[in-house]
Amino acid sequence: MKKQRPVNLDLQTIHFPITAIASILHRVSGVITFVAVGILLWLLGLSLSSQEGFFQAAAIMDSFFVKFIFWGILTALAYHISGGIRHLLMDFGYIEENFATGSRTAMISFVVTIVLSILAGVLVW
Repeated sequence: MKKQRPVNLDLQTIHFPITAIASILHRVSGVITFVAVGILLWLLGLSLSSQEGFFQAAAIMDSFFVKFIFWGILTALAYHISGGIRHLLMDFGYIEENFATGSRTAMISFVVTIVLSILAGVLVW
């Protein structure tokens, strides 16, 4: 039996609440952080292997593109940490679990991430 229900395929008309956007971005930042751990461990291993390895790692980090990737990794990590703290506070009952509080804490998490991202940009460049 085929169900006759309306199907909305126009993605521009779908509007997610801020809590959904925060949840999706938290998952995406977790994946980015997971992949970045491998890259950062490789770079750390290269820098600790020898003096030449350290200079090679320093040369890799001199590129604008690599600095931009590193800044993106730090921004994803900052968002994942601030979103994780938000989730932990909700799980332990320190923050109410309703839509208004969820929206407010999601906005706070975004603001904290923007501030930490700017600080990471200062650190990288």
